[in-house]
Amino acid sequence: MTSHEELAALVAAVAERRDREAFAKLFDYFAPRLNAYLTRLGADAGAAEELTQEVLVTLWRKAEQFDAAKSSVPTWLYRIARNRRIDGLRRDRVEFMDPLDAELDVAEDPQTDRMLDLQQREERLRVAMRSLPAEQLDLVRLAFHEGLSHSEIAERANLPLGTVKSRIRLAFGRLRKTLEADGVLEAG
Repeated sequence: MTSHEELAALVAAVAERRDREAFAKLFDYFAPRLNAYLTRLGADAGAAEELTQEVLVTLWRKAEQFDAAKSSVPTWLYRIARNRRIDGLRRDRVEFMDPLDAELDVAEDPQTDRMLDLQQREERLRVAMRSLPAEQLDLVRLAFHEGLSHSEIAERANLPLGTVKSRIRLAFGRLRKTLEADGVLEAG
């Protein structure tokens, strides 16, 4: 039972009928080969045994994903074994970090804290501005993004000067309430 066609037929039997006898034949054939392959890749005996079991469980669960037109059964299983080995190495590389380790202490930097605080305030202000009615938001943008005076805004927006001042004042009132509710500004 070493031809690629025979192996592919056994995998098809597992995929189509969950054929336990076909799986047992595949297991008996591939378990020692996968174990030896994983050992050659550097896995210790216990890890090689565990990875072999994982690969064969994958064969049982995902036999329907095997495509004989794309690869042979050995190529498919060895690729799964190799990938599992790589995944294990990546997991093992992550070292435990003791949160009380003095090397992990970050020196406090008031400048960094201030920058972070400013970024958070700016984001809250952007969110608050998006809640303004369009006619107020447009006027605030003209005043602060384009630096226009109230008179210039009135002229550009074709609105009376009093309306421009009133809408901007209402916008600031809404922004103040929103930012005070968010804790960005102190009430007062």
